[in-house]
Amino acid sequence: MKTILFTAFVAVTSSLMAQAPAPSTAAPAAKLGSRVWVWEELVAKNNNVGQRREVVDLPTATFEKFESHVTTLNPGVASHPPHRHSREEFILLKEGTLDVFIAGQTHRAGPGSVFFFAANDLHNMRNVGPTPATYLVFNFDTVATAAASIEGATAVAAPGKLVSTVFDWEKFVAKPTPTGARREIVDSPTTTCKSFEGHITTLKPGEAPHASHHHPDEELIVVKEGLMQATINGVAQRGGPGSIFFFGSNDEHGLNNVGPTAATYYVFRIITDATPKVAAATK
Repeated sequence: MKTILFTAFVAVTSSLMAQAPAPSTAAPAAKLGSRVWVWEELVAKNNNVGQRREVVDLPTATFEKFESHVTTLNPGVASHPPHRHSREEFILLKEGTLDVFIAGQTHRAGPGSVFFFAANDLHNMRNVGPTPATYLVFNFDTVATAAASIEGATAVAAPGKLVSTVFDWEKFVAKPTPTGARREIVDSPTTTCKSFEGHITTLKPGEAPHASHHHPDEELIVVKEGLMQATINGVAQRGGPGSIFFFGSNDEHGLNNVGPTAATYYVFRIITDATPKVAAATK
């Protein structure tokens, strides 16, 4: 009798174990590779401040998390109450006029301007113009983000590290180059990045800034005006104003102006502790 009961117990237990759900083992998010987002393909959704277009929210070879979206603010509306976060953020103002609040100070800026919000600095924006204001947002977490001081980068003022800054389009100086012109934005370490470098390139029709190449650090391109073509690992794709090109670590890439007029675009290259140390041998 005991043998029969034991056998029944084992059978029932085995059945229950077979039916029980397996422990959750969520796979890590795939890392973002090189990609082009064409402005006209970004879907605008209405919200209580205006509109929002989603771009991406994924880790990359350089970032623990890379998030991007596009916000359109109605006249007189703020993005949100002043807030802070340890991830760092930069913004490109596509059109409109904004009052940018950073760490107790307000700066007014127009189209083409760039805003950098350093880790844990209090910030927000308000549309002070008569028409909608549209801007592209780029947030990134790195392996150093968690260690950022809660006091905010501007208050800490670590020597040699970029604090929150508004880079006004009207103050950029265009210097002629053989293929067009170049405007410098910034080249500095930040609280969470070893290097944050940005500039603006203008290309004459038919010109390329350089031959196709690759490098370990990741690169972000945003078209301001004109029609640019990005070639990534041999595949070409075009994008006009507002389009975003992301070149992943060590992917072969090139750019050229394929429009009938001059083309202007932003370039950002960011190096973190996670960035591969050397270029791949072949690509």
